[in-house]
Amino acid sequence: MRILHTGDWHLGRTLLGADLLEHQAAFLDWLVDLVQDRSVDLVVIAGDVYDRAIPPIDAVRMLSRVLERLAQTATVVLTPGNHDSAARLGFGAGVMDRRVRILAEPARIADPVLVDDADGPVAVYGIPYLHPDLTRYALADVPDEPLARSHHAVVHAATERIRSDLSLRGSTRSVVVAHAFVGGADPSDSEQDIRVGGVDRVAESVFDGFDYVALGHLHGPQRVGDGGRIRYAGSPLAFSFGERHQQKSVTLVELDAGGAVSTELVPAPVPRRLVDVRGSIDDVESGVFRADADAWVRVVVTDTVHPERMYARVKDHFPHALAITHEPADRGPATAARAVTATSDPVEVAADFVTFATGAAPDDDEHAVLTEAYEAAVLALQREGDR
Repeated sequence: MRILHTGDWHLGRTLLGADLLEHQAAFLDWLVDLVQDRSVDLVVIAGDVYDRAIPPIDAVRMLSRVLERLAQTATVVLTPGNHDSAARLGFGAGVMDRRVRILAEPARIADPVLVDDADGPVAVYGIPYLHPDLTRYALADVPDEPLARSHHAVVHAATERIRSDLSLRGSTRSVVVAHAFVGGADPSDSEQDIRVGGVDRVAESVFDGFDYVALGHLHGPQRVGDGGRIRYAGSPLAFSFGERHQQKSVTLVELDAGGAVSTELVPAPVPRRLVDVRGSIDDVESGVFRADADAWVRVVVTDTVHPERMYARVKDHFPHALAITHEPADRGPATAARAVTATSDPVEVAADFVTFATGAAPDDDEHAVLTEAYEAAVLALQREGDR
């Protein structure tokens, strides 16, 4: 069976204010052509289809159209990520055409989509993003004894249910589509923190026993562990300058009759390169950086004195500049500041602010209050997104 593994589309996202929807549409057109040209049997989309729980109307229309087009030649299975609202993305899943299946309900994690090829059936299971506070009771074997408050605990419980179902299916091959942060993988700086109870990572061992594990959440394409049977496809576009050196791709997987896999990374189209430019305003206007004129750029102007009309002059040469700042090259060393990105620990960021505002770091009790407040806010947002 030929499988195309993708995910983390984040439809509706922007890049430092630049609308990406046009470029996301171009990627999806390319994806449909690839599925047709390579005779793909099964497309799996591993979560974060949208960038937020209530996506823009244009993003909803775009997803509807691409699913319709993909389903003309392949079976499509998708599961929600932490950016999606599982309830909204899963609306109507029970009455959808058998060629498009949305696996969004934790209670039905052990109910696979069965896809047949010449070698027999393949059982495809979906593990949506599982927030521990929302699923640790539902996935517990004993209702009054909830699972530990961690991602590892709930994902482990989910895979145990899947293994139990798979054991009843004889030699049926298996694919698990999951949205989680698996230990040993490398994050980027644009992924949303999913820490709960101080733990955000899932052990690789929870996916033992499955032929292929199609992961979503991390934006850099990579394999987890040895053998290549557990992989992140990564995002199709760079969503931060921290991702500018990643080779974006989708993963083609060949699953043979015995369950062995081989993979091929197919490079995704690049709408615009992301480039950092640093130099004087004379450098900018001299044409030294002419090769980067059509890129998305972050420009740092290094003149000793703030150049007159700096912003307009830079934009004349870099019409797609997304950030323009002035940092004199001869400025003395400044106090080091820790950059805050999507992968920063929000509790530690709050603790830094307490230190800045009060002159003293929070003690253990205050740190516990910050942790509880952050996790309560994340849970409230998750519940709001699913309403």
